[in-house]
Amino acid sequence: MNDDARSHRPRWIDLTILAAAIAVFVTLISLGNWQMRRLEWKLTLIEAVETRAHGDAVGLPVGEIDADRHAYLRVAVEGTYRHDLTQRVKAITELGGGHWVLTPLMSPIGPVWVNRGFVPSGLRPAMWTKPEGIVAVEGLLRISEPQGTLLERNDPDAGRWVSRDVLALSLDAGLADALPFFIDADHASTATAWPRGGLTVLTFRNNHLQYAMTWYAMATLFAAGMAYVVRDRLRAEHETV
Repeated sequence: MNDDARSHRPRWIDLTILAAAIAVFVTLISLGNWQMRRLEWKLTLIEAVETRAHGDAVGLPVGEIDADRHAYLRVAVEGTYRHDLTQRVKAITELGGGHWVLTPLMSPIGPVWVNRGFVPSGLRPAMWTKPEGIVAVEGLLRISEPQGTLLERNDPDAGRWVSRDVLALSLDAGLADALPFFIDADHASTATAWPRGGLTVLTFRNNHLQYAMTWYAMATLFAAGMAYVVRDRLRAEHETV
């Protein structure tokens, strides 16, 4: 489009384009700000996890469970396992593909699901350890993982579990009074025994600052482009006067 055509373009078209451009600029800045808030949240999470996970073990919390206060809290509890109610949950770990072994522990304050650890695919239950009698469990309190994953859903009727959904596991096992969380148990047997506990991932990806800088850079470049177009438009109008 030549300068003469631009100079005769209706003003409302220029204003509409400018409003749309401002909206895009504001959106880019908002995305950068959101990533900065995510960065603050992630740093707080990392600090909390390091503090809770490596602190002294405490008793199981009673009452409402708050992820911000209780996730990854190191806890200790005693009870007896109900191995007959064990479920396997699909897992990918540093040891490869397989399953988490989740077994309810009948504790003095109610049943609590314990992730006893990882077993590789093909390892028969007869090869797992199955502690009997009163056992002491120490590990990290984890928040329930409802329904499934982004790609798969739990199917209790088929005995197919892809996430550690405490409510669904409890309903399927007939444990209506089970506690609303599970415990990732430390490895409590010989080094080569299965299930292999103590595999909780305690490192978290933190690319939020990089993402924020990317959005801010895009906003800066876009603003520079807007300024150039506006200046060019004003220059064209001035030359036609």
